[in-house]
Amino acid sequence: MPPSWTGTEPEWLLFMALNRVGKEAGRDFQYKGTAPEGGISFQFASPPNLGINVSGMMQDYSAGVERSGINQITKQQALGLGIHLIFIDDVDLRQDATYYVEEALKYRDHSHMGG
Repeated sequence: MPPSWTGTEPEWLLFMALNRVGKEAGRDFQYKGTAPEGGISFQFASPPNLGINVSGMMQDYSAGVERSGINQITKQQALGLGIHLIFIDDVDLRQDATYYVEEALKYRDHSHMGG
């Protein structure tokens, strides 16, 4: 992770996996930083109406809060805005980031948050 990266390690793994599958920051998606309460970290133009956040024990611990309830609310709010918010668990990113990113780009959510 470069020193200039402002997000978490799992978000960096996600960012790099997006690059590996041909997605470019600024063109295909915007990285908005570690999702604040009710926010989306990765907002997409291509594919449209997609957002991705990282979830999981280590991610939530590093954020300093218990976020499972917040994540559920965020997912529902995004859906109300027409954004399909996918969560990728931090442990999945560490095991096979490319696979889970490819699945997320197909609007498939394998996280503990469920599809």
